[in-house]
Amino acid sequence: MTSTLTTAAAGFGTGLSLIVAIGAQNAFVLRQGIRRDAVPAVVGICALSDAALIALGVGAVVVAWPGALTAVGWIGGLFLLCYGALAARRVVRPAGTGLETAGEPARSRRRAVLTCLAMTWLNPHVYLDTVFLLGSVAADHGPLRWTFGLGAALASVCWFAALGFGARLLSRFLARPAAWRVLDALVATTMIVLGVTLLAGS
Repeated sequence: MTSTLTTAAAGFGTGLSLIVAIGAQNAFVLRQGIRRDAVPAVVGICALSDAALIALGVGAVVVAWPGALTAVGWIGGLFLLCYGALAARRVVRPAGTGLETAGEPARSRRRAVLTCLAMTWLNPHVYLDTVFLLGSVAADHGPLRWTFGLGAALASVCWFAALGFGARLLSRFLARPAAWRVLDALVATTMIVLGVTLLAGS
């Protein structure tokens, strides 16, 4: 039992250390959480996607086509640049007076879900962190590798839930137009830097 708990804790800590870093996905979840826009769907997509990819890594599934990550890198890089450009546009030409806490229309929720799927599955760093890195570390735990993977998946659930639902605490602060523009500036910078990095490395 002690060995099982230790392995699960190791998976939790390793998974958390990989996903806590600032990135495109985290920035998107934070923004959605602050806007209270499709938060359960966005959190669910991120957590379930991580769990599926972690399972692939733990199951020692190897990508057969070496050019797959390169192709995803180009597509993901272009997507991040476009998303960053939209955020930068909101900094220069804000659409409203501040953070709106009212519900968003269904069309906006669908857009949020599609953007989240693209942000998750077109990001090669997600594959590197979950499939390859976590998969290789899990392999060192032998028969307990699935316990390690379960701990890593739990870390993903906890992190995205805290990021998405906890972001509501910032809603009053971000009711100020200036604060919202600062957030968009940070999001734009993150997206553009990551997009350029992915294209340069592809």
